[in-house]
Amino acid sequence: MRSIWNGAISFGLVSIPIKLVNATESHAISFRQIHTEDNGRIRYRKVCELEEREVSQAEIGKAYEDADGTIIPITDEDLSHLPIPTARTIEIVAFVPADRIDPLQMGAAYYLAASGAPAAKPYTLLREALKRSNKVAIAKYALRGRERLGMLRVVGEAIAMHGLLWPDEVRAPEGLAPDTHVTIRDKELDLADALMDTLGEVDLEDLHDEYREALEEVIAAKASGEAPPETPEPAAGGKVLDLMAALESSVRAARESRGASGEEAEVRQLPQGRSAPKETGGKKSTSASAKKTAAAKKTAPARKSTSRAAEGAKKTTAAKSTATRSTAKSATARSTATRSGAAKSAGTKGAEAKGAEAKKAAAKKTASRKRSA
Repeated sequence: MRSIWNGAISFGLVSIPIKLVNATESHAISFRQIHTEDNGRIRYRKVCELEEREVSQAEIGKAYEDADGTIIPITDEDLSHLPIPTARTIEIVAFVPADRIDPLQMGAAYYLAASGAPAAKPYTLLREALKRSNKVAIAKYALRGRERLGMLRVVGEAIAMHGLLWPDEVRAPEGLAPDTHVTIRDKELDLADALMDTLGEVDLEDLHDEYREALEEVIAAKASGEAPPETPEPAAGGKVLDLMAALESSVRAARESRGASGEEAEVRQLPQGRSAPKETGGKKSTSASAKKTAAAKKTAPARKSTSRAAEGAKKTTAAKSTATRSTAKSATARSTATRSGAAKSAGTKGAEAKGAEAKKAAAKKTASRKRSA
């Protein structure tokens, strides 16, 4: 990769020769301006206002225009002798935790490449020190005519530098938040959480510029004399007045787009204060649900047979209990009959004994009367 700046990293008393290389590139499709009547190119020509003639790039320099219109020429030689230590040096001024840097400050990204063999060891030392400390380095450097602020961090086995805006260049977000008081209900937050969980995470490597791809298709079609592809119909929509309904529809659409089944795509109303069920989304969630459903189907027949067996056991136990009660009743009846027979026999014997005694008494009385006569 071609370097855009050569200098050194100042790390205390250690100097590390480096080259500055762009870390990013643009894949945007650029257009030319043309004359619509004949497709002729439209170009901008650089003309000197005093001589009224076009000048070449070699004749063009830079200057500062004062408030009264005075032009003050500034040469590259003037800029190379700026009275600052960062003219050709990336001067590290501090090491701070990465979360101290507001992403609003971050700008262009560069790679710092070690320049030559002497830079290998100090470059590696700085890289390993940044790794072990879990910190980033804050530095000052001069580039394209101005001093800038930068952040150095480790990317892979290289050191990267992000250009930072100066703190006073970041605007405060005053007056941007809604000034109307609104109340957010727990159920709305639960549905918002459910939508976030359903959408889940994404691998940034899977994201791509769909606009650029569609534009390339249009260019290819026109170049081959074909009609450009049709624009898809926009999704039907309207003014949404009910936030809850909009959230529920969003969760349902997100689940369906991730291949969820019809039952999983149903949006259930959540009780007050209860968190939404966690959905991992995608094929994993669908696979887990399918496994649970299959397991439930396999378990169902076993549960039915177990239930039938239990009912049969209950019936058998009831029958045995009934038979036992019948046997007990029969035994009780026999015992009662035996006691009744015994009682009757005893009564008969008693009556016969009383009759014999009565006869003996009557005979004694008869014999007594005979003697008296």
